[in-house]
Amino acid sequence: MKAVQFTRFGPPDVLELVELPVPEPGPGEVLVRVHAAGVNFFEVLMRADRYAVTPNLPMFPGIEVAGTIERAGPGADRSLIGTRVAVPLFAIGRGSGGYAEFVAVDGGAVVQLPDAVSFEAAAALMVQGLTALHLLRRSPVKGKIVLVNAAAGGVGSLLAQLARRDAASLVIAAASSNEKRGLALSLGADHAVDYTAPAWQEDIKRLTGGLGADIIYETVGGAFSRAALDALAPCGELVLVAMGRFGLETADIERMLGDNQSIKGFSLLPLLTSQGVREDLAELFEFAAAGALTVIDGGRFPLHQAAEAHRAIEGRRAVGKVVLVP
Repeated sequence: MKAVQFTRFGPPDVLELVELPVPEPGPGEVLVRVHAAGVNFFEVLMRADRYAVTPNLPMFPGIEVAGTIERAGPGADRSLIGTRVAVPLFAIGRGSGGYAEFVAVDGGAVVQLPDAVSFEAAAALMVQGLTALHLLRRSPVKGKIVLVNAAAGGVGSLLAQLARRDAASLVIAAASSNEKRGLALSLGADHAVDYTAPAWQEDIKRLTGGLGADIIYETVGGAFSRAALDALAPCGELVLVAMGRFGLETADIERMLGDNQSIKGFSLLPLLTSQGVREDLAELFEFAAAGALTVIDGGRFPLHQAAEAHRAIEGRRAVGKVVLVP
């Protein structure tokens, strides 16, 4: 089978297509033919050795796939053969291997996929969907003014919709282009601002009557995290999603203390349980199947163009979810 790996850190070109044996499903395992593999921003950072954790090399990226069950190993339920499934590899201790044509996993780890939900949408609703769902559980938005940064991305586009569903009083989307801001508005955001413009925080203050946002979901990192403080209301909460490095300094923290503001860190994996993942994904798939949650197709790339998929994300050209289609 074909799979993607990198043996050194660097630009997208370090991603290479290699030939590997098709994995043999062991006891209780099933073999899944991959129809869509999610590509994530943290994988872009990891490839360049800019992520919080440096992986061992060679690295075979990919932590979420969707496809059909082709074979069942000894003791696995053979009636599952042919079933459409989502496989959240990250939730079962598998931090790699999804950029491939096949994966072998425990049969109890797969989540059945409704016919109305595409493989590509399923890939978008695993890491990104669960992140959005848990962000809102950790920092509830009912009756609050919410700012979603990178609101046209995989997490942001889902987060803005779910915040509206959860009765936020105002949902403000921040995105870097007219196209992305238009997309966020079409998904239900009340307003959209350009977070790359000078003094964009003043737009937030204007839209909120000088108050600022009660909750800012910050996924961009770097200098944007510091800039977001100027858009945060007194007693507000800055939620930092653990995808990269944030540019806050001691003076920023001291300033926040003076305004009764707080920082909340967010990391998805410690919040997950095997049963919870299955229930949460079933809920997200149900929303999508019913048309209550729109999943944005950010681009489909064949495995041999994995580098192009990374370039699309790294250059912030992509909206929604980027997937590989073996």
